[in-house]
Amino acid sequence: MIESNNSNFKLTAIRGATTSDGDKEQYIKEAVVELIKEFIKLNDLKKENIISITFTVTQDLTACFPASIARRHFNFDSVALLDCQQMFVPNDVDCCIRMMAFVNLKANRKAVHPYLKGSSNLRPDR
Repeated sequence: MIESNNSNFKLTAIRGATTSDGDKEQYIKEAVVELIKEFIKLNDLKKENIISITFTVTQDLTACFPASIARRHFNFDSVALLDCQQMFVPNDVDCCIRMMAFVNLKANRKAVHPYLKGSSNLRPDR
């Protein structure tokens, strides 16, 4: 972790993931909104402390872009957002949406990485 100019915060990478109920825009939207809400709540974040979020999706999700959902739903106009396709690995979690966010986290907080729904199999240690 790199200290930011403000000693009350530290630049931190937070990972997380969830699964969608299928390849429909509504299902993906519900999953992305739930994941971001949990990520914000667990890490006590304010919008202005979120620098960027990269989303990856498995090959079976093609209906929409998670970054577009995040931008519209949370008004993330000043957050750098990016979508990528997750590399294909046999027996991976289906309909999986992963994220990696760079944030300015309060210096006294430990990052909490949310793994929701079927993605909890990715990180049984969390």
